[in-house]
Amino acid sequence: MTVKMTVPVAKVLAALLADPAGEHYGLQLMQQTGIASGTLYPILTRLQNAGWLTARWEDEDPSDAGRPVRRYYQLTPEGAEAARTGLAELRAQTSIVAPMTEAPPALGPAW
Repeated sequence: MTVKMTVPVAKVLAALLADPAGEHYGLQLMQQTGIASGTLYPILTRLQNAGWLTARWEDEDPSDAGRPVRRYYQLTPEGAEAARTGLAELRAQTSIVAPMTEAPPALGPAW
C-alpha cells in the first residue's frame, strides 16, 4: 500500500528514521515534529495500515509509571525503506533542478 507523502507525513517519517530501529511513542513524536495529536495519530494509523509501522502497548502499570500507558510505534524494514525512498523523492521534487549560472540583474538606484 502506498502512503501519500504530505508535509506532516514527511515530518513523522523523518522523526522515525532518526532512529529507525527504535520504538517511538506519540508524545515524543509530537514534540519532535510539532504536529498535534489530531493529525499525528491518523498518520500513524495510515502508516500502520500500510505495513510501514508496527505498534504495541507497553507492559507498564499506569499507576506505577505515574502516567498513561504508552503505545510504541516502530518502523518495519519495508517501512524504513519506503520512508527513505519517499523522502528522497519528495526532496528531489522540491529542490531546485538547475543552479543559477548568472548573477541576477543589478537593480537601479534606490528611489
